[in-house]
Amino acid sequence: MRRVYGDVVAVDSLDLEVASGEIYGFLGPNGAGKSTAVRMLCTLASMTAGSATVAGYDVSTQSDQVRLSIGVALQEAALDGKLTGRETLMLQGRYYGLERHAIAARVEELAPLLEMGAIDRRVSTYSGGMKRRLDLAAALMHNPEVLFLDEPTTGLDPISRALVWEQIRNLNRDLGMTIFLTTQYLEEADALTSRVGILNEGRLAAEGAPEELKRTVGSDVVVARVTGDTEAAAAAIGEVRGISHVEVYGNEVSAATGDGASVVSPVAVALAAAGVEVTDLSIHPTTLDDVFLELTGARIEVEE
Repeated sequence: MRRVYGDVVAVDSLDLEVASGEIYGFLGPNGAGKSTAVRMLCTLASMTAGSATVAGYDVSTQSDQVRLSIGVALQEAALDGKLTGRETLMLQGRYYGLERHAIAARVEELAPLLEMGAIDRRVSTYSGGMKRRLDLAAALMHNPEVLFLDEPTTGLDPISRALVWEQIRNLNRDLGMTIFLTTQYLEEADALTSRVGILNEGRLAAEGAPEELKRTVGSDVVVARVTGDTEAAAAAIGEVRGISHVEVYGNEVSAATGDGASVVSPVAVALAAAGVEVTDLSIHPTTLDDVFLELTGARIEVEE
């Protein structure tokens, strides 16, 4: 798939395959092309070039069949503030041609996604997090075969985020629903997805199971915050035995290694010998952010 807006290439030669029943994560910073890719797969934006099928239907020539087979919760929830949560869900059910008794039963099944009593309040009284949860419930009214979630927990409090995570797991485990999830949250991709695609500037930089991708970097990362010459710090750390890769980001120097505990002291000695002033030296297990840093030289920065 490819999508171009004027001189800007939003999605460039994106080629991926998601298995039925899989939770697939799209991970990347703002502007990477995640939302544009989702909009094309949901028939909300046309492709400049290429083709795609969703639930067995061509998104360009069989858009009606695609829309009947998918549920979509985008970043901006399109909700009518004058309706209650219950009315919103009932209206969504009618759009998909569900019978009245089926709509009522489905509303009760989805009500736990909302706070106690909120389902009969007007949407205009909802918080931002409540609106996102209602939008997710609406996307599930017709039990779609494929569910697209575009950063579904951005802006949610920890309790609401945990509730959405639980619902996503239940949908996948109990119904075998295929879920395509975009996120900036590293822990979200780690916790939910079976495979993740790391997107950068419209291109797929890497793809695989989260643990598999992290193993390509190393089991640990030593991070040194320094003042002064970061390149000198990187050169000094790179000479330490057991260090496999070094990256500089701002005033931080990150070094991948198979055993952080055994190299942290030699790293400190090497930095001192190089005359580099260190403000902080720490070890942490490899994260998907470290994978992204190695691939792109940048970090995935989440706007809280």
